[in-house]
Amino acid sequence: MKKILTLFAVIGLIAFSSCEGPEGPPGPPGQDGQDGGLIAEVFELQNVNFDFNSTDGYNIYRKLTPNIYDSDVVLIYRLAGTVNPTTPIWQQIPRTLYVSQGELDYDFDFSKEDFSIYAVGTYDLALTPNLIRNQTFRIVIIPGAFSTTGKSTSKPDYSDYNEVIKRYNIDDSNVKQIK
Repeated sequence: MKKILTLFAVIGLIAFSSCEGPEGPPGPPGQDGQDGGLIAEVFELQNVNFDFNSTDGYNIYRKLTPNIYDSDVVLIYRLAGTVNPTTPIWQQIPRTLYVSQGELDYDFDFSKEDFSIYAVGTYDLALTPNLIRNQTFRIVIIPGAFSTTGKSTSKPDYSDYNEVIKRYNIDDSNVKQIK
């Protein structure tokens, strides 16, 4: 009896494992990437001035062309100085600077269509034109996807521009300038 049950079990296992149903519909097309991953981008605003209006204060506004995906993340860094002519020092914003006149805060917001960089302070920012005129910013767009598994992956230290560039394989030797 055990031999017959074992025989039926083996035959049943073979029969069920070889079953195949109809093929499902194809999934939506994905974005092409590099080495199986999405490509991060970096842009630069060179020597830009903050515009002033009585509603928003000092700001820089730009459209993103093309729009980014809802799941993408934007990081912005301000050129704070240089070590030498070929080694810039990038500081992630938001950032607070303490100057003799008071506090100045750089901050930003973004959507999939645009971004704004703000400069606000505890004093009249016109007193420090060197902090609101001829500023250079790097805008880094990190591709993302909304998680469905709840798993987290290791992330770089976003405050370190060089670590972000390395982690996402960004070639920043020929950064595209946006106007």
